[in-house]
Order: sequence, then C-alpha cells, then structure tokens
Amino acid sequence: MAHQTGAAIIARALHGLGVEVIFGLVGIPVVQIAEEAIALGIRFIAFRNEQAASYAATAYGYLTGKPGVCLVVGGPGVLHAMAGIGNASANAFPLLLLGGSSETHQVTKGAFQEMDAISLLTPHTKIAIRCGLDSVPQSLTNAYRTSWYGRAGPSFVDLPADVIQGEGEETTTHLIPAPPKAASDPAKIITVAELLKSAKAPLVVVGKGAAYAQAESTIRQLIDQTKIPFLPTPMGKGVLPDSHPSNTSSARSAALKGADVVLVLGARLNWILHFGEEPKWSSAAKICQVDISAEELGKNNGDSSLSIVGDIKLVTLQLATALQGWKYDTSSNYIKALKASAAKNEAKAAEAAILDKVPMTYARTFNIIKETLDRFSRVDEGGIVYVSEGANTMDISRSVFPVEHPRLRLDAGTYATMGVGLGYAIAAHCAYNLPSPEAVSGPNMSRKKIVCLEGDSAFGFSLAEVETMARYGMDILIFVINNGGVYHGDSEDSDKWLQMQQNTIDGKEKDGLRSTSLGWEVGYEKIVEMCGGKGYLVRTPAELAKATEAGFKATVPVIVNVIIEAGQGKKLEFAWQNNSKKTKEEAKL
Repeated sequence: MAHQTGAAIIARALHGLGVEVIFGLVGIPVVQIAEEAIALGIRFIAFRNEQAASYAATAYGYLTGKPGVCLVVGGPGVLHAMAGIGNASANAFPLLLLGGSSETHQVTKGAFQEMDAISLLTPHTKIAIRCGLDSVPQSLTNAYRTSWYGRAGPSFVDLPADVIQGEGEETTTHLIPAPPKAASDPAKIITVAELLKSAKAPLVVVGKGAAYAQAESTIRQLIDQTKIPFLPTPMGKGVLPDSHPSNTSSARSAALKGADVVLVLGARLNWILHFGEEPKWSSAAKICQVDISAEELGKNNGDSSLSIVGDIKLVTLQLATALQGWKYDTSSNYIKALKASAAKNEAKAAEAAILDKVPMTYARTFNIIKETLDRFSRVDEGGIVYVSEGANTMDISRSVFPVEHPRLRLDAGTYATMGVGLGYAIAAHCAYNLPSPEAVSGPNMSRKKIVCLEGDSAFGFSLAEVETMARYGMDILIFVINNGGVYHGDSEDSDKWLQMQQNTIDGKEKDGLRSTSLGWEVGYEKIVEMCGGKGYLVRTPAELAKATEAGFKATVPVIVNVIIEAGQGKKLEFAWQNNSKKTKEEAKL
C-alpha cells in the first residue's frame, strides 16, 4: 500500500464518503487537509469566522439531507464552532465538525492552542472521537454515520497535528447508504386514523422535520385525500404549497385554539408551538406526534399513547392508506371559523402592505420586495430561497413571502439563533447552484436566487461573510432592514439621535442610548461595495423596487440597505412567543 500524509488520508476518506463541500476556516495544522481536499475536487468554502462556517455546515446538512462538514483549527476555532454544535443539536441537523489539535505528545504541556475538545464536546454531540493515524477512515465513517442516522445532530472528530502531518498507509472509505427508515405499528396507525375520523376540528401541523425527511409527496397525498386543514411551522413552509386550499397559516391562532385532534408531523411542542398548552391551545385537544425520535413523544402537552415513532414519509403513507375513502367535512363550523379569521387577518395585512409613508414600515417594505421579485421569478417554480433572521424582520416576512416547495425557507429555527443568516445563505447557494455558473444578464430559472432578509442587528453578527460571498462569486441578494436598533430604533430624527448619543458620552443618567440602540442609518450597503459587489441605499418605495430588480438580476452579491421607521418601544419577544402570564390572565377575561 502507498504511503500518504495524514492530511491526504483524511481528505481521501471524506471524498470516499461522498463529501462535496467543506465549510471552514483554516490555520495550522488543518490547512493541509483543506488543500488536499481541494486537489480531490471537494469545494472548500473559506469563511471569515468559524461561527458562520459552522452555521453554514448545519444548514447544508438540512438542505441536502446529508451531514454538512466544517473544518476548523483547535482551541479557539473549536470554541467558535461550538455555536454550530448547539444549533445543529437543537434543530436536529446533521453536522460533522473536524477540529485540529496540538501534537499528541504535547498534551498537558501547554501546546499551541491546546484544549481538551473531547471532554468539552462529548456532552453536546452524538459522538466525539480523537483520531489516530491508523484509524482515520474508521473514525470519520463512524462520526459521519452517527451524525446522520436516527435523530440527526452534530458529531466531532479531533485531528491531532501529528496525525495530519504524519504518514500512513493509503486506505479507503465508501459511500454510506441513506439511514434505514422505520414505519409504525399498524395498530397505532389505525388508532390515530380513527381518532382523526372522529374529530370535529382536526388539524395537521407540518414542521421542519417533515421537510428534512423529504416527506412532501406523502404528506400532500394525506392532505389532498382527507381535506384536513394544515398549519406549517416557520421552516415547515413549502412542504405543502402555501397556496394549497387547506393551508390555514392566515388563521394560525384560530386553528390552534379550535382544534380538538392535532397530528404533529416533525415539529416539537416547544416555544414555537406554545408547548401545546393553554391559552393558545384548547385544553381538551388530543395531540398526536409523529417523530423519528421517541424522546420527543409525550413532551409537554403531547399524548405519548397516541403518538408515533417512525419516519414521517412512511408513517404519513400508512395514515393515508388507513384513511382512504374518508374526507373531512369542509363545511364544518371549524372550517368556517378558520375562513373568517383568515379573511380578517389577510385584510389587515393587505391594508398594512399599502400604507404609503416614508420612512417605510416593515409590511410596506416586504410587500414591495415581494411584488418586484414576483415579476422575475414565478413562485410555483421555486426559483428563490428565502433566508430571514431578526425579530420583526423574521416574524413579519415569514407570512409575506409565499413558499411553494420544501426546503426553500431558512430562519433562526428552534434555537432562535441570531447570526445564522449569511452562513445559511452561503450554504443554500452551495446546495442549489453549480460551483461556476455562467454569467447571465437576467433571471436564470435553472438556478436559485438566494434572498437574505436581515434585521440590522442580526446582520451585524456575520457581516464579514459578505466578503466570502464576493470571493466565491455568489450572487446573493441581501436586504438589511435598517431601523437603527434591536427590535426597534431610538428615533427617526438624526439630530435627536445625536443628542441622545452625546448624553450617553457625557454620562448623563437620562435620555441616553438604550442597550438596544444601534448606529443611526449605518451605511451597510458600502460593505459589499468594498468587496466588489453592489450596494444600494433606499428610503422610498420607488427606490426599493428599482434596487430589488437590479439586485435580482446581478451576478455579484448585493446589499440593499432599507431605511425604515424606527418603530415603537414594546416588550421584546418573538410574535409567536406571546404566552406570558399576562396573556393567560387576559385570556380568562
């Protein structure tokens, strides 16, 4: 057998596993691994910060259905990438993190960037392995498979410098087959099917777990066949088209409150779904969960006796078969209530969307962007991937931009992680577009345009990755929704803002900048211009529409810096997190 460097053996092992893209940030000693991987045809996307790289790898795992790979240096590199570890674990995204480390014989001596990463990461990963030169293929294969099989999550392989720089025999790895899928006990399927048939107000909740399971075909079969209304979670949008007649997103509160039997497909009963509890849900509701992870069943207000552990794609096919010939009565009082609530909410949203004022509102801003994008990309063709993060930016935009296909919308997710946006956008570009697309003067529907909707606070977490986009020629369109603050800004008057800032500098106790304050009308668009992209500062609807068109057609990264109204000071919380004690007391009135 031919001898190779450890770096080459590692790269060949990854190539044998089918890895096509590695996200990361190199340094001593892992740079050799990246170079060997590039020589084998693996794309290496070099980031400016390990945190964003780890987020990108998690999103790539979700979008492709296979583990995303992230390569970082030891010590501080691993610490920064722990953000991706937490994000992958919370969201059940498959992630393989590879971290360099100091030479084995220097452990405990204070070596360069020395850290016991195995002890640190073992509690937070599915598996953490310190790799030896003779165990590279075995270690990488085990970690890759473990992150992917069962409930997906993060795995970690520690790569000592002496392993990377040493020499060993060339060995091979092989493609790992897709995880085996388990159907459910037929008796449990019949029980749940009969319960749905007896329901006066049934509801199906579609989560991002259903999107990850690629169960869109069988879920659509189930809904089309039974006519049961469905409600997608934020990242469950697109598993069934938003335009589907059974979609009840516009009547979310009414759907949850009025349902008596709920089938939850790949979603947790956590804060996003108000824990399945009052006042957002009926106390009498029977909640049947379907999840690949048995540990999720029966949590909070779920009923473990009515829940199903199994692959969502197979389980929904079983349910569709068991419910064959039965349809829910769409003339029911429940459906009438949903339609009335949807009509009321949609009318309110439509009124907000046309409010013509400067500075613009969130609703007006998103409506202009939507109308402009619709002129160049048909929604039903799935030519746009939406990435959104920030409080109001994410909450409001998710109901404005329709999604007709699965895995075309990414946001802060279960962990409510700010800073994921640009990394996610890069991951989506890598997952959906060719490495070197031909330049086009207009929209090319064979590719997907990545549209990133960023709050100005959220954008600040990873704005350096704009240079990463430019360096790799990624034509990503970024909107920075700029209200000068976290959740809301301080003022809509520059003179007043400057006076408030001066008060803070002078140490006065009142009228100073709050902890939520950001800079006044910061020129975020100039960041991309420095990197070779295009930037636009807009204040009016006409300027926004023009910049959106130019940004969609551009073949370089674009930032549209949208100055909107500062907004009013309110309680800081996500829109769907409104389950405080005060709310419960009000619900009793």
